[in-house]
Amino acid sequence: MDERIRNALAITPASSASARTVDITTIGAKTGRPRRIEIWFYRVDGEIYLTTQPARRAWYANLLRNPDFTFHLKGAVRADLAATAAPVVAQHERARVFTSIIADLDQPLHRFYISQPVQPLEQWMTGSPLMHVTFSD
Repeated sequence: MDERIRNALAITPASSASARTVDITTIGAKTGRPRRIEIWFYRVDGEIYLTTQPARRAWYANLLRNPDFTFHLKGAVRADLAATAAPVVAQHERARVFTSIIADLDQPLHRFYISQPVQPLEQWMTGSPLMHVTFSD
C-alpha cells in the first residue's frame, strides 16, 4: 500500500466528514450482485472499522455472507482497495471500539453532518453492526 493511501486511511477525530466518507462494494447476500453504498469508516487504535448508528443494514448482511469487498477511497486520494471484513462479536472488543467511535462522532465538527444525537454505548452494543477491515497487499 503506498503512502498516499496509508495517509488517507489515517483519519483522526479531527478529520473531516469527506475524509472518512468512502464507498464500499459488497456482493448481495441474496442476489449475488454487486452493491455499492456510501459509508463512513472509522480508525481505532490504527485499525479500520465499518459501522453505523444502531439499525439493521444490508451491507452488514452482505459482508457476513461474502466478506471480500472493495473499499473505494473517493476523497483527495482515489483508490479501489481489495478488503476483507470480519464481524467483531466479542463484547469487550465491541465496547472498546464503539466507545472510541462515539467519542469520535461527538466532536463538534461532526455534529453538523449527523442528523440525530449520537446514541449511548448500550444502544450501539445491542443494535449496531461492526466490521473490522483488513486490506489485501
